[in-house]
Parts: sequence; C-alpha cells; structure tokens
Amino acid sequence: MSTEDPVVITCSISGMLANREQCPAIPYTPAEYASEARRIVDEGGVMIHIHARKADGTPSYEIEDFQAITDAIRAEVGDEVIVNFSTGTIGVPVAKRVEYLRACRPEVAALNMGSMNYAKYSRSRRDFVFKAVFANPFEEIIELLEAMNELGIKPEHECFDVGHVGSLAPLVDMGVLHEPLHVDCVMGVVGGIPPTARNLAAMVENIPAGSHWGVIGISRDQWMLVSAALTLGGSIRVGLEDNLYLPDGVMARSNGELIAKARQMTEDVGRRPATVEEARGMLAVPQRVGSGA
Repeated sequence: MSTEDPVVITCSISGMLANREQCPAIPYTPAEYASEARRIVDEGGVMIHIHARKADGTPSYEIEDFQAITDAIRAEVGDEVIVNFSTGTIGVPVAKRVEYLRACRPEVAALNMGSMNYAKYSRSRRDFVFKAVFANPFEEIIELLEAMNELGIKPEHECFDVGHVGSLAPLVDMGVLHEPLHVDCVMGVVGGIPPTARNLAAMVENIPAGSHWGVIGISRDQWMLVSAALTLGGSIRVGLEDNLYLPDGVMARSNGELIAKARQMTEDVGRRPATVEEARGMLAVPQRVGSGA
C-alpha cells in the first residue's frame, strides 16, 4: 500500500430508517443535506449515497425530493462530489425507481445483487428488532441494469453475501453488465454475511478481476471493517445511514466527523483519499461537464 493507492471515501448521508430521535445530525431537508455535503467534502469524502426524505424525515421515492436534494448538494459543493442514488427498497415497484433515475440522472446508482432475509437482532431482548424479506430477483436486477445502461448511470453493486458476488459473472456474460465493475461488500446485516475480516477477504477473492471494490460496514463493526478494507486495498464507506458512532463510542455530530475519522484511518495505513477526479476515473464514471445532475 502507498500514497499511490488512493481510497474512494463514500458517505451514506442519511439512510431511510434512522431518525432524529436516534441521532440529531441526520439530515431531512434539502438545505440540511447540502450542509452535510459541505462537511463531507471538506473532510475528504468524494461520493454521497442518497436516500431521499421528505422535510419531516419520512422516506421518499418521489422525483421532486430526489431532485431537490441533488440540486441543493450541487449548489453547495458543485462537482466536488459524485452523487449516488439508492435503488434498494421493499415494496416500491422497479418502474418508480427507474422514474427518479431517469429524471435526476445521478452519476452512480446502487444496485442490490440478491434476495435475502434482512433483519436487526437484539441480544438483550432475544428477539428481532425488525425482519423482512429483501427481494431482489434477477428480473428486477436486469431491469434496473438496463435502465442504468440507457441513462449512462454507473451501477454500484451492493453484495450482502458471497452468493451476491457470484451473481455478477452471469450478467457480464449476458452483456447486460459492463466491466469494469464497482462492487461494495455490505457486512453486518443479519441475514447477510457475518462481519469479519476473513469474510471480507473471501468476498473480495470472488469479485471479478479488474473491479473496483469497497466495504460497507453496518453498526458497531464498521470501523474494524474499514481497517480491514484499507489493508486489503479496497475503498470505504461511512455515514449516518450505516453507523451513528465514532470508534470511541461517542455519537457523531455530523457526517463530517465520520468522514474525518475514515480519512485519518486511510492516512494511518499509508494510503490517501482519492480526489473526486481520481474517484471518477477509478469507478469509470465520466467527468462532469456543466451543471445539472
């Protein structure tokens, strides 16, 4: 590893589940997203993963909310950040997700690579806090991929288990998925792969050669997984969607604090944060010209 091995630092700015009662720093309004975007960029983040919300904090899949948030972020930080939209959800038709991609044209969109049980478990209660089946059949994956191809949007393949990584090769062979790939290993969700450094290494071994990859660590194991990814040569994601706490257990007061810690860890292992221009090159995302999203 060296300073010639740059790291794409991504921020999951808000998510859709956590609320202000759990963490006061979670943005709801476009202006709050913009303020957080400034903190993220100032601390070294180069991509922002967006779940849209209405002004009262409830999740939204409406074009106008995605557009308002994107416009506010662009007005604040211009082209200094890559905008990445979520497409993962339960019970929202693919057509509706394609609508906001088509209208807003983010540079990158997340694409969940398989169906799974998706849960959060409480050891103190000896019960699930929530549980659901997160359905991502190949038909829907392909429909979303075809839309992203048409719109010039780079897919970010979110893989919650080794089998999800294995689902990439058939899509490449079919010609619906174009290399180089951008793959993220999501670890720490009950129902997905357990969050260990050894499991991350196993997932990475199965990612097609020549791909860019990173880790998305959920909850308290996040910082250990960030460290493992940095050591293995990958990129990293932090942010208030994934984990509300700094490594010392103190709740983050902004996404910027989480990004600052991620940047410090990157530098501590002898690597450096990628610039946004480098990140666009590493992810095979076209350089932005002019305004708009």
